[in-house]
Amino acid sequence: MNAILEVAKNCLLVLTALFPIVDPLGNIPIFLSLTAGYSSGDRALLSRKIALNSMWLLIGSMLIGTHILKFFGISIPVVQIGGGMVVMWTGWTLLHQNVEQEQEHAQKRVSRQDISDKAFYPLTLPLTVGPGSISVALTLGASQAIHVNGWVRLVAAIVGPALVAFLIYVSYRFAERLARMLGQTAMNVIVRLAAFILLCIGVQVLTNGLHNLFTQYRPIH
Repeated sequence: MNAILEVAKNCLLVLTALFPIVDPLGNIPIFLSLTAGYSSGDRALLSRKIALNSMWLLIGSMLIGTHILKFFGISIPVVQIGGGMVVMWTGWTLLHQNVEQEQEHAQKRVSRQDISDKAFYPLTLPLTVGPGSISVALTLGASQAIHVNGWVRLVAAIVGPALVAFLIYVSYRFAERLARMLGQTAMNVIVRLAAFILLCIGVQVLTNGLHNLFTQYRPIH
């Protein structure tokens, strides 16, 4: 019984730590903007691919992320700086996307290759699982490796991200219904606002990375 409670507690910890950072509900307007011209079936397929990509990315970050970074000599602040720049670029591009560009996207035929290419970048990384989410997953994985029993950590590192992935799928799968309820004008306003917020998040992540990098290498007097 105690083992089950321990597993449930750690799974819930992973879910509550990652979900607010991933924030798939907040990403819905940007998801719709980046998939302009896609059919409902295409978006449903994309939703599944993004959810699966996000799950594997979060699981990998929790279980082996710190080892990969250590192997390549990359620190978490550097991940934040690089990721922040990518998020800023995505937000800036969306903020300046005009109506003509959206119409061009709407007139373009979408192939399965287009969906596969777009599913990971930019829709999974950095839109859904960005540098903030990866940093939190790395931190959780490192902390649990020290304080949590091995098999409990393994279950939590799989179940927690799987629950997050399910919520990502549900959010993106039914994004079109939300858009129809709000109407085109409201969605345009929300997309622009969400793009600006995404740009600000990128700046904040970049700033945090620079601050952490400076603190890490600042000489101690």
